[in-house]
Amino acid sequence: MSTTAHHDGALEHLEESLAHHGLETRGIEPVPDSERTATTRGLLSIWIAANITVLLVTMGAGLAVSFGLNFWQALVVGVAAPIVSYGLVGLIGIAGKRGGAPGMALSRAVFGRRGNLLPGGLIWVARWGWETINAVTGAYALLAVLDILTGVRRNTALIIVALLLFVITTFAISGMGIRAVRRCNRWATWLFGAFSVLVLGYLIAETDWGKVFGQRAGSTAAMITGIGLIAAGGMSWAPAAPDFTRYLPGTASSAAIVRNTVGGAVIVVLPMVLMGDVMASSTPGLAKAADPVSFLGATLPRWLAVPYLLIALVGMLLINAMSMYSAGFTAQTLGFRVHRHWAVSVNAVISLVLGGVLMLAATSFMGSFIAFLSLLAVAFSAWVGVFGVDMLRRREYDTAALLDTSPAGAYWYRAGFSPAAVTAWALGLATGLLFTTSDWFTGPLAQNNPVGLYGLGWLATIVVSGLLYAVLPKPAVVTASAGRSTALAV
Repeated sequence: MSTTAHHDGALEHLEESLAHHGLETRGIEPVPDSERTATTRGLLSIWIAANITVLLVTMGAGLAVSFGLNFWQALVVGVAAPIVSYGLVGLIGIAGKRGGAPGMALSRAVFGRRGNLLPGGLIWVARWGWETINAVTGAYALLAVLDILTGVRRNTALIIVALLLFVITTFAISGMGIRAVRRCNRWATWLFGAFSVLVLGYLIAETDWGKVFGQRAGSTAAMITGIGLIAAGGMSWAPAAPDFTRYLPGTASSAAIVRNTVGGAVIVVLPMVLMGDVMASSTPGLAKAADPVSFLGATLPRWLAVPYLLIALVGMLLINAMSMYSAGFTAQTLGFRVHRHWAVSVNAVISLVLGGVLMLAATSFMGSFIAFLSLLAVAFSAWVGVFGVDMLRRREYDTAALLDTSPAGAYWYRAGFSPAAVTAWALGLATGLLFTTSDWFTGPLAQNNPVGLYGLGWLATIVVSGLLYAVLPKPAVVTASAGRSTALAV
């Protein structure tokens, strides 16, 4: 036996052993039908866990304090925002059951092998910021629990240790793969349910409901802005949606995929937003707290503060684990020739470094978060517009062509690019930025128009990129049939 054959056999044996012990070894290659045994019901806990973040509580408080919305308007925002954003996430997730591959691998069929590097690279970098925000929030929760239980105050050394522990745990969960993510998400769903009962009892007993319901209604423009802002966070999951549906059989119900995706989000987003809105009546400082995790931990009674901080910690761990899980696929799609769990480690190191900078140097945590969220939504939305329109026209993906990166591949198109997709993506992205405003960047068209006023730059991005892709001429897909190549217009 040759040395190469012996090495390949040993590697295959190692991967089989790791898979047997629960470690997912599959990368961006499509999942074979024999392994696609997941159910659409499992998506409910996936998207519940993806939204267990205390930042929603802070944003709910912002609806009352910064936007001037009353309870009933916050209720509308808490329902409408997840329906809008996770409705799109669920629709994009349908591509996962059709192609059995991660979102950024399926994206090669749309943008071309080289063209896919443009949105893929931007989305990968955007995930650095998202994971950094989550890591910082989780580290704050860990420090706050330590303070409450032991009286030990934070210092530079503790900040670094807390952040390191958080990132290592996140890497362990995401590195194990989809089974570990699903298992942890199921437990998180039950924990969140218990936590919600505790908070509901506390709020019913302690809230001055006359003050809450006596607040005047805010403007319709402010309510639309609130929907746009909270929906922007959900949009960040759209490119990752197929990553969590690729193990579904091809016969899985598309309606059930959308229904469970939206349902999981609403179950969490609505109560968290309303919790923040109600608490803002007695603690308006929550809306602008530099460290919202510790702020709430100090405000709540100890019997509620500790479970609140623990659920915040668990939620951030799982959100970051899901994000890093997807980021590993994106790194592989960009050309990192390593196993998925090692590709995940790249994002883990980056979030550790950037998280340290944010915790030790940033003066306004929430200001940084809102500014980042505004730009993040535009970056993801340009891809969503193009990919979504293509998915409406495409019923299947050539699984072999997704992995063929040579000029002979069916998805090579013109020099590795699909001109229609890349053009629509670039122009949609540019348009969205024109209408976007944040602390870091303000587009020239962000003022004095409905789109800029309502914070819907991300929606303008989807519309422009999607419409452009729909009308631009598409390149031919070259497929092998009976030993010869045939050009098929798509």
